[in-house]
Amino acid sequence: MKLQVGLLGGGSWGTTVASLTAKNAKTILWARNQETVDEINTHHTNEKYLPDAKLTSSLKASTSIKETVEDADVIVMGVPAQSFREVLLEAKPHIRPWVPIINLAKGLEISTKMRMTEIIEEIMPGHPAGVLTGPNLAKEIHFGNAAAAVIAMVDKTIASKLQDVFSSGLFRVYTNSDVIGCELGGALKNIIAIATGMGDGANAGDNTRAAIITRGLAELTRLGIAMGGKQRTFYGLAGMGDLVATCSSDKSRNHHVGFQLGRGKNLEQIIAEMNEVAEGVKTAKVVMELAKEYKVDMPISEEIYKVLYEGNTINEAFRGLLRYEVGSEKEPG
Repeated sequence: MKLQVGLLGGGSWGTTVASLTAKNAKTILWARNQETVDEINTHHTNEKYLPDAKLTSSLKASTSIKETVEDADVIVMGVPAQSFREVLLEAKPHIRPWVPIINLAKGLEISTKMRMTEIIEEIMPGHPAGVLTGPNLAKEIHFGNAAAAVIAMVDKTIASKLQDVFSSGLFRVYTNSDVIGCELGGALKNIIAIATGMGDGANAGDNTRAAIITRGLAELTRLGIAMGGKQRTFYGLAGMGDLVATCSSDKSRNHHVGFQLGRGKNLEQIIAEMNEVAEGVKTAKVVMELAKEYKVDMPISEEIYKVLYEGNTINEAFRGLLRYEVGSEKEPG
């Protein structure tokens, strides 16, 4: 039996995933903007978020959440973390019982510090919740570059079934039962990406970038394990893989924010000039609270927070990192 997919969110990643699933299953994509919906249905493009990309011709779009989800066998949430709860509540009356709900967002809710699958479990009890994550830069995947992702769910049988829905061509999907670790890896690496972007913008060099990525992995792993994730997850696609891609690519929104900060622009100006949300900017607030709550040392995240919200300069951030006592390099956990 072919499954039907309802995907909520018409940004670059949501549109890319919808175009992938449309190759394997009937897919309807919901977007707020009528012009975007008309463009997808008429021209099979979404130029605002995926310039020069041709979408799968069978993909349909709608401005109606009800139409998108009412017959869906799988719901995919492709909206930013801070809009997630609102959109899911709007969709709730129209979703059939027991339908799996998969999160694409890589962030944490500011007001509750919750992961997106925790929000799904709170609002939609009884619905299997999961996350699709990994080193997935939307534009590369859409243009057919080889890539791999992880679908994480507690129920391995459902995860295996959904592998076939998301896999397409050179886009390979693996399964993982560590939902906490996979979701945290995606959210926490965005802050490290801002840090590497700052270094690149300030011409700090390749050695600095390598050091930030390596120590950043240790940092996010410490918090991830403290919050219930498995150490091995952070050395896989959802951890190290996603971290390396996001920290090294000029296609990364979070790296872009850091790069522009490194060039001397202020945060408000950078955000105003962007089409989409850089999740790490808001996640940085939550991570500082979580670090205190779980008593985890997170020096890179702390310095990024100070730049974003306390007016510290890039030079002060790097000096702050250098002031930390140098100890032995050991495995996190």
